[in-house]
This record gives sequence, structure tokens and C-alpha cells, in this order.
Amino acid sequence: MKSQQSGFTLVEIAIVLVIIGLLLGGVLKGQELINSAQVKAMAQDYRNIQTALYGYQDRFKALPGDHSTVATAISGATLATTPATSQGNGQINGNWNSATNTDESCLAWQHLRLANFQAGPTVVDCTSNTAEYVQKNADGGRIGLSSATTAQLQITGMTGSFQICSAGILGKFAKQLDTQMDDGNTATGSVRAQVYTTTPAAVNTAPATATASVGDSDTTVVCMTF
Repeated sequence: MKSQQSGFTLVEIAIVLVIIGLLLGGVLKGQELINSAQVKAMAQDYRNIQTALYGYQDRFKALPGDHSTVATAISGATLATTPATSQGNGQINGNWNSATNTDESCLAWQHLRLANFQAGPTVVDCTSNTAEYVQKNADGGRIGLSSATTAQLQITGMTGSFQICSAGILGKFAKQLDTQMDDGNTATGSVRAQVYTTTPAAVNTAPATATASVGDSDTTVVCMTF
């Protein structure tokens, strides 16, 4: 007596394929929403720091980090000592990712935090990008602030009084950030991106990377001047 073999009908297979398609679509849509939320959080990082800088300037008539009377104006604040005699000159001196604890750009975070314009630890430690004191972006990369002087610019050709630079940003997010905050071109405007390999390129040595040359999986530093 022959045993009868059974299998899926075409209708059943079609239903399974439809279900798989819906599940994949849901996963992709969910990932898209997560990515969009991450980009919005990164964009908010820049806006929050810009707002904090202006708020500090309005309250103290000085810039965080450059504040020459900060030790008496804010309890527990540390006066920057490098560069020597530059305090109160209207510039936040030092690289945005300075590893020197006495630099104005490093101490700017302590001043902003003690004045309640930013959250975070106030025991100064800029010596490592992984230090708890170092300001981080929404993706865990370092974000920093300095004046946009020629000697301190991360990306050549940018103009403005100040720069905020954020490292460790994937290329696909860098391009979305530029579209959301500027002109959609990573090589022009007030928001620009620079592809790097192991660490952000030394300041004032390279221009921005053209949008077409920024790969989705590339690691970038994104700077905004204002």
C-alpha cells in the first residue's frame, strides 16, 4: 500500500512569503526609525551646546573656558592657564578635542556644567577620549567646542566665530546630519564632514570630504561653525 506524501500548496507558500515580507518590512522600517532618532539626537547635541554657550555668555559676559574671573564667579571652577595670558580675550583657545586639562577648550565643559548649562562631571580630565569628563555625542563619540580660529579649525575653509566638532559618526549619519542642519553637501556650508581612519585628522590640515566620497560605513568627524 502506497503512503500518501503531503506538502505545502501554492496558496500556503504564498501566504508564508507575504508574512516573511511583512516581517522584513517591519524590521527595516524599525531600523529606519531608530537611525532617524539617532540623527535627531546628534543634531540636538549641536543645538544644545550652542544654546549653552550663548546662555553662559549672556549671564557672565564671558565665554566658558575663557572666563578670566571664573574662580570667583562660580564656586569650584578652575581658571584655564593655557595658552598663557589668553584668558578673557574673547576666544576659547585650544583644540576642540584637547587632551590638556589646563586648556580653555577643555575647561569650558567644567564651567558650563557648574553654571548648570550642561550636565556632566566637573572633575577635569581631558587626557583620554574615553574619560568620563569628556563630552560625548549621542553615539558615544567625543564632541568638543572651541573658537574657530585658523589655527584651531578642524576642517579648513570653514568660517565662523566658534566650532563644535563631533567624532565617531558613521558616514550615513553625517550625510543625514548635513541635510537636516545645513545644505546637504558635506563639503560646503556651516556643517561639514571629514572622513578619518583611526583618529580625527590633525586640525587645520585637511578640507571636508565631498558627499560622494563619504561612504555609509566610513567614520567621520562632523563640524559646525557659527
